[in-house]
Amino acid sequence: MSSENVWDVVVVGAGPAGASAAYAAAVAGRRVLLLEKAGLPRYKTCGGGIIGPSRDALPPGFELPLKDRVHAVTFSLNGRFARTRRSKRMLFGLVDRSDLDNELVEHARRAGAEVRTGTAVARVEQHGAAVPDRRTVAVVLADGETVLARAVVGADGSASRIGAHVGVRTEQVDLGLEAEIPVPPSVAEDWAGRVLIDWGPMPGSYGWVFPKGDRLTVGVISARGEGAATKRYLDDFVARMGLAGFEPAVSSGHLTRCRSEDSPLSRGRVIVCGDAAGLLEPWTREGISFALRSGRLAGEWAVRIAEANDAVDARRQALNYAFAIKAGLGVEMAVGRRMLAVFARRPGLLHAAITGLRPAWRAFTEITRGATTLAGIVQANAVARRAVEALDRRQAAERPEAPEKRPEPVAEEQPASER
Repeated sequence: MSSENVWDVVVVGAGPAGASAAYAAAVAGRRVLLLEKAGLPRYKTCGGGIIGPSRDALPPGFELPLKDRVHAVTFSLNGRFARTRRSKRMLFGLVDRSDLDNELVEHARRAGAEVRTGTAVARVEQHGAAVPDRRTVAVVLADGETVLARAVVGADGSASRIGAHVGVRTEQVDLGLEAEIPVPPSVAEDWAGRVLIDWGPMPGSYGWVFPKGDRLTVGVISARGEGAATKRYLDDFVARMGLAGFEPAVSSGHLTRCRSEDSPLSRGRVIVCGDAAGLLEPWTREGISFALRSGRLAGEWAVRIAEANDAVDARRQALNYAFAIKAGLGVEMAVGRRMLAVFARRPGLLHAAITGLRPAWRAFTEITRGATTLAGIVQANAVARRAVEALDRRQAAERPEAPEKRPEPVAEEQPASER
């Protein structure tokens, strides 16, 4: 078999995680194929907030296609006690995911990756007739074509087929609903440079208004299983913002999934990143920075896996990738889980702190700018650490004994009732 017929790295999915993985592998000089089932650009349900860690993970020379720059945040508690806090420096930027994803893919293409859109993947195989040797993975496309690779990166979203192959398990599933609402210039001007975050009526829920020029992205998110209540929250939220009279250009929904702490990130020569791996911040459900950072690591380690001459070496490199993820993003997720538990029980406490206490607002601004992370604040600040530990103890004391709950495996299709 000619080596020209085998790609070094095949990446499945051209979102921020997949495009970052393809770029990282391509700049290392490897033959990279990036597969995307949709045409580009394409719409994705996403607030589109670009915080500091996202900017830091972008390829060199990448210019963000920003729609707005945020300098102020209005916080409210289920529509009450609204307060706006402002910053002289930009807190974060706002983008359309279609623009961001398309630019990231073009960066990967310019680095040397080949991009094929409109190409759905049916499955991957690491054994059997389609696999010529133990150094090769067969990527079987929906039209029956088979593509061969030395390493495969799964970045095909929260309903990932590659994640199912790896055996990714998730323990937190949330439903996000969003509307893209065109508004007249007078309304757009009122929102320019300012976002609104509303701590919602269901435990762990919140809503947002993000301005993007002549449109507002308005959305809410809450635990899966509360579909009707989440829809009511969105409708009430839109009306409360005075936006019910404007017709949305797009209304959409999406399930987000957070991985279990012990969930695998690899199987053989196949690794996963971004939403396909269940990597996102559990409290805010922010996923772009996790996608960009995990995608870059996946691309770098996929190169090493592709170079491995046997299964033992490939396994070693895959474990090194998993260690890199868990040592960084995994630590952030662990703190995020604790914060979500606190927020779900005491949203008013969080609201009072962030709107009334200067250290809490400063922590928010430092996190959004990328000067630190939530985990970094808890680890470095003794007061924050003791507060979280005290809340942990209180929750443990109040929590009733419950039967063991098995984590949910990654599903291949989103339930029709929650689309």
